[in-house]
Amino acid sequence: MEGDSVSLNTGVTEVQNYHLIQWMFGEIKIAEINRLSQSSSIYGTDDDKTLKNRLNLDPQSGSLTITHTRTTDSGLYQLILTSGETRSKSFRVTVSATNTQSSSFAESSSSSSCVSSSCAVNNSTLKHTENLNTVVGVAAVAVLVYDFRSTRSEQHRRDSIKPME
Repeated sequence: MEGDSVSLNTGVTEVQNYHLIQWMFGEIKIAEINRLSQSSSIYGTDDDKTLKNRLNLDPQSGSLTITHTRTTDSGLYQLILTSGETRSKSFRVTVSATNTQSSSFAESSSSSSCVSSSCAVNNSTLKHTENLNTVVGVAAVAVLVYDFRSTRSEQHRRDSIKPME
């Protein structure tokens, strides 16, 4: 909801291993941590000069918090982590007007995970998302176990079949 804060968490435990952490809003760089030069910077956008004053960048985790959100803050945010390789993670932020029931919402995705979080007045959205993530995680483990077992079974079957001479 307008006026709330929303945090975009890197979700990376080894964030100290990256020498450059950049946050983009669309195509515009809005924040960065450069560990090589030991500096961090927050930038505004051409459309919203006040965004710079409403961003907080955590130097330890690399997470970005947008305070006093506005509907104009809605859009795609991208986290770019650079070391020997570059990884990215996208966040879709939706900020609704103050007269609605819902609140600021951030949905993130990357090639390796999908995480959703919400600053909702009613935390049921967050709880449902956590439950869904658990179900998806259990299903993924079940598929991996099934695949592993069927591969072993197939290999055992091949090993037990003797060629006809």
